[in-house]
Amino acid sequence: MTIDKLALLKELEQPYDLPEAAITFYQEFGYVKLKNVLSEELLGYYGKIISDKVIELNTLTKPMEERTTYEKAFLQIMNLWRKDDEVKEFAFSKRLAKIATDLMEVKGVRMYHDQALYKEPSGGITPWHADQFYWPLSTDKTITVWIPLQTTPMNMGPLAFAEKSQSVEIGRDLEISDESEAYMATQLTPFDLNETPFELGEVSFHAGWLFHRAGANKSDEPRKVMTMIYMDKDQKITKPTNRYQEADWKTWLASKEIGTVPDSELNPVLFNY
Repeated sequence: MTIDKLALLKELEQPYDLPEAAITFYQEFGYVKLKNVLSEELLGYYGKIISDKVIELNTLTKPMEERTTYEKAFLQIMNLWRKDDEVKEFAFSKRLAKIATDLMEVKGVRMYHDQALYKEPSGGITPWHADQFYWPLSTDKTITVWIPLQTTPMNMGPLAFAEKSQSVEIGRDLEISDESEAYMATQLTPFDLNETPFELGEVSFHAGWLFHRAGANKSDEPRKVMTMIYMDKDQKITKPTNRYQEADWKTWLASKEIGTVPDSELNPVLFNY
């Protein structure tokens, strides 16, 4: 099948018809799932490019039984946009960045970083966690788009959300681990769980402090996912409070001065009103 690359680039730029109800839902529940955001053709084209780069750059090759819980959860390759120009086209999509902007009700967003998350066949669970534990950022105006590159049924381990848990301060000091899974499973019982499959072209957006997890991949195919993390374009850097934030400050924020806007070449504005 012949691919019209110009049509794909146009799709990445065109605004998505985001219902007002989706913004209201995100503001209350801390996440939203949106159907038909990206076409089958686009996901097929860029999905192959992303997968090829994951295979090329992956360094985690030890047997599954020798891995930690975190390592069993997925192969994780970050900032692919800096390693391939076509991945950059995908990661810099104004269509997706505008959705992130509108959901957070801000004036624009910057890239924090992207990451491919590939859960291999027999890959384990992704434990309960909140992403912003890792980020030395001053406000909760952060959001991640989770983009499955294939239809993702329950046996592949789709992302699951503890609804409204972005308001929970318990557990915000926990890294992704067996401990976070066990402890937060008890703390999150008052919150409804959204754990449903993803259709092809369906994506989710979740807030930085929303607790989420994913099941094991019990299928015989990899669960291929691309993500981009966005932050309010006016977000400021705060002093790191743990070793992971220290590493993020140096790696993804270019060690910019504490209290300043992260406006280095690593964190370009992707959409701005």
